[in-house]
Amino acid sequence: MPGVEELTAGEPENLVRLNALAKARALGEADIPARGVVLGMSASNPERLVIACDTDVVLDGEVLGKPASASEAREYLDRMSGRAHTVMSGLVVVVDGEERVGVEQTTVVFKQLSDAEKERYVKFGEWEGRSGGYAIQTLGSSLVERLEGSVSNVVGLPVGLLAELAPQLFERG
Repeated sequence: MPGVEELTAGEPENLVRLNALAKARALGEADIPARGVVLGMSASNPERLVIACDTDVVLDGEVLGKPASASEAREYLDRMSGRAHTVMSGLVVVVDGEERVGVEQTTVVFKQLSDAEKERYVKFGEWEGRSGGYAIQTLGSSLVERLEGSVSNVVGLPVGLLAELAPQLFERG
């Protein structure tokens, strides 16, 4: 989110939680009209519901972050090839001025990637702006052998955790 300086160093679970909190608080303070998918409810604006999420890829206890270049994206693929990593999301929902915070973790196992697969993926450009340098929604799904946990978490919004933190969002009537 523009204007929010994301933390990049520290324990991964704490990082995603703190980054999501910073985003939620920035949204709560922002002058955003309540329309469309912009949901917000903060102490200063009780008609708004705030939902903020921060997702990171963690390999060997290290947050990989967003690769700065194609060569760094390739390095990430090299490191994750044939191995498991964790996709970790911090989610904050502010309801009636109350901050509800949770963390979701999903294990993703990449298949053993050939050099040609890595090159194709890097050239495709989907890695840009993505934590860990991939997105499972499109071509990135071809990198994955299996996944244990929430698919929506890997996409970037852990819907099950959202339903747990704010069940009223999923009630009819």
